[in-house]
Amino acid sequence: MKTLIDFPYEKVLVLGLAKSGTAAAKLLHDSGKEVRVNDLKADQDSDQVQELTGLGIEVVTGGHPLSVLEGVELLVKNPGIPYENPVVREAENRKIPIITEVELAGRLVNDSIIGITGSNGKTTTTTLIYEMLNQSGCKTQLAGNIGNVSCEVARNMAEDEWMVIELSSFQLLGIDQFKPKISVLLNLFEAHLDYHKSFENYKQAKAGIMKNQTEDDFIVYNADDNEISDIAAQSAAVKVPFSKTQRIPGGAWCDDKYLYFKQEPVISLGDIVLVGSHNLENIMAAVSAAKLSGADNDGIRQVLNTFTGVKHRLQFVSNVNGRLFYNDSKATNILATSKALSSFSQPTILLAGGLDRGGSFADLIPSLECVKAVIVFGETADKIAETASNAGIKTIEYAKNVEEAARKAYQLSLEEDVILLSPACASWDQYRTFEERGDMFMKAVHTLE
Repeated sequence: MKTLIDFPYEKVLVLGLAKSGTAAAKLLHDSGKEVRVNDLKADQDSDQVQELTGLGIEVVTGGHPLSVLEGVELLVKNPGIPYENPVVREAENRKIPIITEVELAGRLVNDSIIGITGSNGKTTTTTLIYEMLNQSGCKTQLAGNIGNVSCEVARNMAEDEWMVIELSSFQLLGIDQFKPKISVLLNLFEAHLDYHKSFENYKQAKAGIMKNQTEDDFIVYNADDNEISDIAAQSAAVKVPFSKTQRIPGGAWCDDKYLYFKQEPVISLGDIVLVGSHNLENIMAAVSAAKLSGADNDGIRQVLNTFTGVKHRLQFVSNVNGRLFYNDSKATNILATSKALSSFSQPTILLAGGLDRGGSFADLIPSLECVKAVIVFGETADKIAETASNAGIKTIEYAKNVEEAARKAYQLSLEEDVILLSPACASWDQYRTFEERGDMFMKAVHTLE
């Protein structure tokens, strides 16, 4: 297993346990560093804590005392922990460098990384690239938010393997030397402003994916997104754009029949089974990154002929007496829900609601043209109901949760209707994760069969 070489920090604090914190602590320990871990909620008797203490690693739980910073030269922060955290603030005051776990992975395998970021579509694009490379016989591992912890994957990678990693803005805020060989930028709109405080801060965090790239690297980017194009224009990497609306000689594009990479037709659009016009952008991004890293057209076509989507992302669940149920629980913002709705032209019943972050849902109105009814739930139920009413939708009902929403939608539906769970909100008011929310929805659908 690889360890960190020429790593200049001897005493490191890992803030936040979970899988990434545990993996980071073990890597640092195995690299000969003195490691301390601090976690607010972890049980001192948990398997993770016992494993680390068994290695001789100090683990402090139950609070965030500033004393955990004593003697520390580097802070490895869980991406979800805000910078307002008292330990993080004090580390900043003391000029202690702050990184996230992906920086450690980059120190092990920088030149073998394909990194994917954007406001929407990261999981789908990451999965597509991974599958295209696998089907083409290229050695590949999946990491980051969609796979295993990146530094754990990096420790076990062979020299001829690619790491395909989905990257969030939270992770990219904490990088120093991290540099993908191929960076992929999908799209950008206002999201996570409760964390980043401004759109400009969020944009700069996303731009971090390419800040260390050189002319020997590649940046695949959405030429139809002005914000993304602005970021890419500042990159030193070779630029590989993709577009649904323009012919792009140096990247991916399409006409009414084929998807092309540069001048080469890769696949007939009619042979792509993944629904949604927004997914065409994800596919073009994936084709570009896959071709740059050694995938062949046969492998790419095998994936696009069969891939129907990732779980919880516009995932087809079932046809129940002619009603088509789709699980899009990963749609935690308005843009994601708007793109999901654009995938359908038939009458649709939308199931939406969740954590209230204080924003308006007015931007959703243009996407509600084919929506015949809305079932709302969670903290934002009243806001989304008001938005639906302003859009002229007459049938609006409330549900306690997604399970009840699925049953109510079925009762309101007719044959050939689409019933779409696409919440436009995070899940944390009622569910621990969007995955749990989607699973509950699918379980409810299967009881209707």
